[in-house]
Amino acid sequence: MAAPAAITLAVKAAVALATDKRTWKAVGVVIASILTPIILIIIMISSILSAGSDHNKAAIDLSFNGGRIPAAMPAEYASHISNMSECFAVLDEAISEAEAQMEGGALDNVRIKSIFYSLYFGAENLTLSGAEASNFVDCFVAYEDDTAVPVGLNAAYEKLSLSGETVNSEVKTNAQKIYERMAFGGAGSFTGEIERGGTGSAVLDVSSFTVPATKNNLDLVAYAEQAFDSGWGYVWGTYGDVLTETLFSSKLEQYPDGVGIYESFIRSNWLGGRTTDCVGLIKGYGWLDPNTMEIEYGTNGMPDISADSMYKNAAVSGSIDTMPDIPGLAVWKSGHIGIYIGNGKVIEAMGTKYGVVKTNLADRSWSAWLEIPYINYSIGE
Repeated sequence: MAAPAAITLAVKAAVALATDKRTWKAVGVVIASILTPIILIIIMISSILSAGSDHNKAAIDLSFNGGRIPAAMPAEYASHISNMSECFAVLDEAISEAEAQMEGGALDNVRIKSIFYSLYFGAENLTLSGAEASNFVDCFVAYEDDTAVPVGLNAAYEKLSLSGETVNSEVKTNAQKIYERMAFGGAGSFTGEIERGGTGSAVLDVSSFTVPATKNNLDLVAYAEQAFDSGWGYVWGTYGDVLTETLFSSKLEQYPDGVGIYESFIRSNWLGGRTTDCVGLIKGYGWLDPNTMEIEYGTNGMPDISADSMYKNAAVSGSIDTMPDIPGLAVWKSGHIGIYIGNGKVIEAMGTKYGVVKTNLADRSWSAWLEIPYINYSIGE
């Protein structure tokens, strides 16, 4: 045991060191010299991971929506994106062929492509023949009396597994994340401005239409404004009718995945009001009879098609950076479509948990614009 005098001297020495600024400065230099390499490594790893994450998000967006691949994108990624985009084009054809055998409605093409992406992005020399695409799409439908009917997600995964695809939990998780990013235009992570309209009026009114007897771009804007002002909800496969219990039940049966997983939310928020999905907002205007004020399915020359088919059918379209300032143009990205209303604003049926909302054109990463092929355009010339 140390003598009391020695202990006293040691304590005084310790106190002197602890209160000496030169000592603390020296200690700080030592600590910094030890930690700096570690900090640099952490920053470098974080940077690499962040860049990889950015590349992954960009690869998804470019594969679904097209566009110029940035020069900074690694060549390997660029090649995978090109291959995936070409496969998506073949899948789109197969999806259109399957939809032609349906009695109305559309397949969830974003879901189908999300799963394909999750299964195959990064595969070497990826290609897809028309027959292979048809076999893949067939996993998402059942045929009843030669009529195609969409199947639920679990059933689709079972059919994919039986066809030889390796469908594991990682594939499902990745596919779901991709789907949520693309199906709602990134709405799940969207942090831009979202303007919400009124509350649930079910009244349709054409008094603000310029020429109700025709289908034109200005009245499409008036119709979209009415949907926004009235606070229409979003339900997959609907196009502006009031969501009655009967209609809701039919959509639950028709789309057990896209509608069923939101059943509780829809019941609490949209049941009893008018609802639509993104392309349904346009089709509902096309099918509206201004005399009866009824939305009559498949009328006025406007077919029941998906957002992607509407874009493909457009005779006049262009990349979003060439868009003229004409209210009533549609704006499009893979699996989603909205209506430009002028002044940099878009009205879109954004997703189940959003309904019909107003957003800024510049905020939503639209890929292209188009004149909707089933209405007339007055461009003020």
